[in-house]
Amino acid sequence: MVCDPISRVRRFNRAVTSEVGALDSSFLGRGRPLGAARVLNSIGRGQSDVAAIRDYLGLDSGLMSRLLRSLEEEGLIETVPNAEDARRRVVRLTENGRSEFQAYEALSNAQAEAFLARHRRPEELLRAMDMIASSLKRDQIVIEEKDPRHEDARYCLSEYYGELARRFEKGFDVSLSRDPDATDMIRPRGAFLVAMSDGLPIGCVGMKGDGGEVAEIKRLWVAPSARGLGLATRLMTAAETIARELSVKLLRLDTNSALSEAQQLYRGSGWVEIDRFNDDPYPDTFFEKRL
Repeated sequence: MVCDPISRVRRFNRAVTSEVGALDSSFLGRGRPLGAARVLNSIGRGQSDVAAIRDYLGLDSGLMSRLLRSLEEEGLIETVPNAEDARRRVVRLTENGRSEFQAYEALSNAQAEAFLARHRRPEELLRAMDMIASSLKRDQIVIEEKDPRHEDARYCLSEYYGELARRFEKGFDVSLSRDPDATDMIRPRGAFLVAMSDGLPIGCVGMKGDGGEVAEIKRLWVAPSARGLGLATRLMTAAETIARELSVKLLRLDTNSALSEAQQLYRGSGWVEIDRFNDDPYPDTFFEKRL
């Protein structure tokens, strides 16, 4: 069929390949192909271990070596042994390399702006792109422990509160809720976890404790673009692991019946429904889990 799923995927692949200039011998007009530009970009964004860059970009050793050699011959990078492990190599930009990285950044930003400007509904386009990127990079999503006041954590919490305001029948005002106390979501009392996909925050969960054997799971959220990838389960599992590290014996949480998918997750992962244990005006369902 003309519009069968496989044909649609292949059409998408061709469109992206053409749009980003993947087949150009001079990516963005800077005189080198996309592969070399991506390696330069990775180094410019702070990656230095050669093996880690190779894994991140999905390159084989031979191609990675050729790309590094070409960048070295241009005087854009220098490669040296790792000071702590001579078997590994690290790479850094030269002064010319930093200038070339900034040139690529400016051109890439302009290309992205022009692409979005061509669409009448750029936010819808971005949501679709976020979903595709999260799906394609699902195996590279990492869960990092962060201060709940970190900008990545604050972004997730803001998105979470906004979603509750849309989904709850009477809206949501965080000032009326038992808002998580940041000092109780930092070790050794608790922790705050953020799921990161290629530098972007796409999910979070908090574990709020008081130093005792009972703690609460708070603010579980996954970006709509990353739902269906098992990320909520990963976040909950990571939070439970930290709870055990902090000698927590019993976890509790509260939720609202409007969040049916959350209740399904809890019931399917060993949580037991219990009586109300707080006076928060928003939750109407309560759970606990013994570790």
